[in-house]
Amino acid sequence: MPGIMNTETDALDVAIRAAHAAGVLIRSAQDSPLQVRHKGAVDLVTQVDEACEREIRAVLARDAPGVPVLAEESGGAWNESTRWLVDPLDGTTNFVHGYPSYGVSIALEIDGELVAGCIYDPIRDRTYTARKGAGAFCDDQPISVSRTDRLTDALLLTGFPYDRRERPDYYLRYVRAFLTTSQGLRRGGAASMDFVALATGCADGFWEIGLSPWDVAAGALLVREAGGRVTNLDLAPLTLDGRRMLATNGCLHSEMGTMLRDLLSSE
Repeated sequence: MPGIMNTETDALDVAIRAAHAAGVLIRSAQDSPLQVRHKGAVDLVTQVDEACEREIRAVLARDAPGVPVLAEESGGAWNESTRWLVDPLDGTTNFVHGYPSYGVSIALEIDGELVAGCIYDPIRDRTYTARKGAGAFCDDQPISVSRTDRLTDALLLTGFPYDRRERPDYYLRYVRAFLTTSQGLRRGGAASMDFVALATGCADGFWEIGLSPWDVAAGALLVREAGGRVTNLDLAPLTLDGRRMLATNGCLHSEMGTMLRDLLSSE
């Protein structure tokens, strides 16, 4: 594989360095004036997002030359099966408002398979990592999903796509279904941090519509290596560009998947 390191461990080290470099920029900008632009009605981007992406690309180009990159702000390797997938600042709206839930997400895909992923929480200075077949970690400590096996006892997570103002009733169908069958439902506004909550056992299930590959890649690997399960919303194998994702601790996957398939079939 041209330009990539000898082992997936080395690839993960590169991802960590890149994520930490972005984290330095994020922390230094937390109390500085922000230049906020709208990519859409509720989709924001700041100079910090763009600076983080440039810094991450620079680290990846230096330490993993020749590997294509698909990143949120500047696009790139949409059709490559071997690539880095980068969200330089996931949860930009939270960052703009000072709401403490956002992160950096970087994953490596080789021949269509996720092999290494890093999510960095710059607020708490915690690094969540996973390598295919080697488990999931917060810094150096192993993490694992919960064992909650009944939806009535489950804490669930979700998010709302950027067209939510145009289609509120459509998305609220899903919210209503799980709000009335679970113990609780949360919407944090940063998919990377939702994956972290699931992988560390703080939440039991997470579904979302409208996610992009860079939103899903690192988090999906983290949850899988923590013992959970990630698929498309209809329970088909996960496709990063499928834009409809279900992630659970594994115990709840069939129950949640059945409900979601019923909702999908009634569209």
